[in-house]
Amino acid sequence: MDQFDRKILDLLQHDAAMPVAEIAEQIGLSTTPCWRRIKNLEGTGVIRKRVAVLDADKINAGVTVFVGVKAGHHAADWLENFATAVGGIDEVLEVHRLSGEIDYLLKIMVPNIAAYDDVYKQLIAKADFADVSSFFAMEKIKSTTALPLQYAV
Repeated sequence: MDQFDRKILDLLQHDAAMPVAEIAEQIGLSTTPCWRRIKNLEGTGVIRKRVAVLDADKINAGVTVFVGVKAGHHAADWLENFATAVGGIDEVLEVHRLSGEIDYLLKIMVPNIAAYDDVYKQLIAKADFADVSSFFAMEKIKSTTALPLQYAV
């Protein structure tokens, strides 16, 4: 990955709908080589997909809840059941397996506490947990989908 690829990625992370001609102009390449680079970045999986980032408040999903989960069991079948359970709940946006006292951290977006309670009930009905702790975000200080590119090789 060279400086042109990094510049392409930076531009696309901020506007995935930017026309190839505009990207090419901004990074100092002609359109065809720029297009080939984008296709290569897509083909190698560096660019996984292009999406629209929605305003959560405007679609009535502006309450962010982080949920810390301690596993009921540390076994492959438990993890498979848990992954299936969280994978089937639209409000669960992210699930991370952690080191430390909490085994999994979930990011959930809902319109209100009652909606979160419905999600919580779905979770506990589908998987056995040793402990579940919920943390409601009071303020969003930083939120981005742009990854740091200085480490890209």
